[in-house]
Amino acid sequence: MDRTDPGALNTQATPAQTPGAMAAQALAQWMNTARSGQMPLVNLLDVAQQWAQAGQVEASAALYETWLAHTQSPQRPIALFNWGTTLGGLGRHAQAEQAYREALALQPQFIQAHLNLGHQLEHLGQPDEALACWRKVLALVDEQKADLELKLHALNNMARLLEQLRRYDESEACMVDSLRLKAEQPRVVQHYVHIRQKQCEWPVYQPVGALTANQLLLGTSPLAMLSASDDPALHLLTARTFCHERVLPLQTPLAASQRRPGKVRLGYLSGDLHMHAVGLLTVDMLELHNHDEFEVFAFCWSTEDGTPLRQRLLKSFDHVVPLRGLSDEAAARAIAAHDIDILIDLQGLTNGARPDILSWRPARQQVTYLGFPATTGLPAIDWVIADRFVMPESVQPYMTEKPLYLPRCYQASDRQRPVGPLPRRADYQLPEDAFVYCSFNNNFKFTQEMFSLWMRVLHAVPNSVLWLLADNAWAKANMQRCASEHGVNPDRLIFAPRVAPPDYLARFTLADLFLDTFPYNAGTTANDVLFMGVPLLTLSGRTYISRMAGSLLHHVGLPDLITEDMASYERKAVQLGQNPQRVASLRRYLAEHRMASSLFDMPGFVKDLETALKSLVLG
Repeated sequence: MDRTDPGALNTQATPAQTPGAMAAQALAQWMNTARSGQMPLVNLLDVAQQWAQAGQVEASAALYETWLAHTQSPQRPIALFNWGTTLGGLGRHAQAEQAYREALALQPQFIQAHLNLGHQLEHLGQPDEALACWRKVLALVDEQKADLELKLHALNNMARLLEQLRRYDESEACMVDSLRLKAEQPRVVQHYVHIRQKQCEWPVYQPVGALTANQLLLGTSPLAMLSASDDPALHLLTARTFCHERVLPLQTPLAASQRRPGKVRLGYLSGDLHMHAVGLLTVDMLELHNHDEFEVFAFCWSTEDGTPLRQRLLKSFDHVVPLRGLSDEAAARAIAAHDIDILIDLQGLTNGARPDILSWRPARQQVTYLGFPATTGLPAIDWVIADRFVMPESVQPYMTEKPLYLPRCYQASDRQRPVGPLPRRADYQLPEDAFVYCSFNNNFKFTQEMFSLWMRVLHAVPNSVLWLLADNAWAKANMQRCASEHGVNPDRLIFAPRVAPPDYLARFTLADLFLDTFPYNAGTTANDVLFMGVPLLTLSGRTYISRMAGSLLHHVGLPDLITEDMASYERKAVQLGQNPQRVASLRRYLAEHRMASSLFDMPGFVKDLETALKSLVLG
C-alpha cells in the first residue's frame, strides 16, 4: 500500500463547510478560490482531504489540479505529493507518476514521494524502476536519519515485489534486513518463513535478528504451517491467529433465516475456477450436479484465462455472478440477494481468498472444501467436507468446522482431463534402466527430514534416480547440496521443467513410484498420479492434510501403500525400489481397476455429496 498520510504533511484547518453539506455551488466556490492563486496550502489540504473522506475523490483530485495550475508556492511539492496520492487511489497511475516526478524535480530529497512513485511504477508494469525508487528511499533514510518506518516500508515492498518476480534470494535478503531493524513484524515473519520453504533452505526456522526459532514457528502463516508441522494444535493455532488478526469479525447475518420452497440453492465461492488445482479437480463434479434438485451458482473473481477448462467450468453453472471489483460487503450482499441455502468456499485461507465475504454470512449454511485442506479457524464456516480417513475422530477437536462426511473419498476427480502424447525417458534425460522415484509436489512441501529420508533411499537402491520439479534455482541448488552431504551423487536428482497440464500428466508414466511429501501430502498431484496409473507411497499422520493421499489410496484399493511413520515409509520405499516386479504388479492393478474404484466414480461421488448437502437444509 502507498503511504497516504497527507495529514502528516500539513496543519489541519477547518473549512467553513464540511463535504457532506457542500452543494454544487459550494464546490464551485472552492474551485474558484483555488483558481485565484491565493488559496493557502493548509486550506487546500484540509478541504481536499474532507472531500476525499466524504467519497468525492474526483472532486478532491480536481481541486489539487486547479490549485497547482494557478498557484506558485514553495510548498508546491506537498500539494503535488497529495495530488499524486489521490490520483493513485483513483487508479490514474500514469498521472500520479507525473505528479510525484514533478514533486521530486522540485525537492529531490522528498522520501515519501520516492516511496509512492515506486508504487505507481509497479502498477504501470515497471518493476525494476519501482525497485530503484525504493532503493533510493533506503539511501535517503540513512542520509537524513529519517523515520525508520519509511525504510521498513521500502524494504518490505521490495521483498514483496522481488518474491513476485521469483527473485527469491534478493527478496529474502530484504526481509532479513527488515527483521533485523524491527523484529515485531508478523507479516514479514510469515513471508520470511515461507520463502525459505520455497527455496528448500533448511533449517527453515533460521533465527534472524532478535527473532528465535520458536518465535518464527509461532509466526508461521497457516499455509506454511501445513508444510512445517503435523501437529494439529499448531494448525489450529495459526488459523485462529490469522483470523483474529486479519479477518473481519462476524457481522449481522445477511442471509434470510427461512428458506423458500423449491430447489436447493447451492453456491460456490472462489477465485480459482480456471486453470488451477481447484478448477482441475472440481470441473467433473460441477458438471454432474442434478439441476432438477439444485440450482447452482458460481460467485467468483476467477481469471478469464480462455482455457477449455474455464469454459467447461462456466457451462456447469446455472448462474455465474462475478464479484471482481466489488468490496467484500458488496459481494456478500450480492450473494445474499440470491437467497443461497449453502455456500461452499473453495479457498479457505489460501492466496487470493476473501474470507471477509463469509463474515457477513450471506448464506444459511457455509462450508469449506478442497482449497485449504485444514481447519480454516473461520467462525463463519459451519462445515468441512471430509471422509472418515482424512478426518478421523482424533482430528475433530482441532477443527473449528463440523465434518460433513462422505462415504467415499472426500476429493473430487476429473475423469475427462486431457492427456498429452506419452513421452520416452530420453525426452527427460531419465536413464532407461534405472528405477525412477518421482515427486512433483511443489518444493515448499519438501522438508529437511523427508528429503534426507529420500537420500537414504537412493543410497540403499543404487540403480535409482529421483525425478523432481525444478521450481526455482535456489531450491535445486539446496537439494543438490543435501544429496552430496548424504553421499549421493547430485546427478541422480533429475529436474523436470514445468509443462502444460496434458504433458505434465503424460510424463508421470515414465516414473516407477511416486514418493509423497509429509506432512503436506500431495492433493491434486496425488490424484493425477493415480489417474495415470502410477503407484504412490504416502505417510499418513495426525492432520487432515497429512492424510489426503492416504484417503485416495484407501479408496483406489491400495491401502498397503499407506505408512504411518517415517521408518515404515523409508523401509517400504527401499523394498519397492529393490523389487521392480512388485511395482509392476501395482501398475497392472491400477491399469485394470482404478477407473472402477470409488475414487474415480464421480456420478456416485456427486450423488453422495448432494445427499449430504440436502441434509443440511432439508433435514
